[in-house]
Amino acid sequence: MGRAFADWYDFFMSPLEKSKFKGIRKNLLDKANGDVLEIGAGTGVNFPLYKNAEKVIAIEPSEYMIEESKRKLEKATVPIQIIPASAEQLPFEDKSFDTVVATLVFCTIPDVDTAIEEMKRVCKPSGRILLFEHVKMDNPMLGKLQVKLTPVWKKICDGCCLDRNTIESFKRHGLIIENMESYFSGLFITAEARLEK
Repeated sequence: MGRAFADWYDFFMSPLEKSKFKGIRKNLLDKANGDVLEIGAGTGVNFPLYKNAEKVIAIEPSEYMIEESKRKLEKATVPIQIIPASAEQLPFEDKSFDTVVATLVFCTIPDVDTAIEEMKRVCKPSGRILLFEHVKMDNPMLGKLQVKLTPVWKKICDGCCLDRNTIESFKRHGLIIENMESYFSGLFITAEARLEK
């Protein structure tokens, strides 16, 4: 991920973050408890919103995003540790976390299937995976538009794919999806996932 994208990410996202996303993130992250792993922490926008976690370990592969995220650590009310790592190769033991969080990250993860299996591996059997993602829309016309725009969008937005069906990917890996809500006509979703018993 390039420096320019990291430098400008918060600026371009701030209108959405302030008007709608902050409330969505807060409602989701209120459910994050115990030892929490955040996948792809980006610029650390979630850091001030954790209230019920014992501690948070945030992984992020981009050194430039990590630089930006460190500025938000002082606003956090729970201990947060940032580790440079990718979602496809998590440097943690099996069943280490009570909650695994992914927000607006699955659009850019290169190997979605491996990342999901890694999240399952490090999540405790009784734990939960909390998601806030943008996804391919159910509306056929808008879904086709997302597919057509994705090649150009990926170049502009540092690998972001508009047309990923993230929830179906999680279901395909045996996760049970609960409490799913959609926003902006299905462009964004939040969901809780748990391991199949």
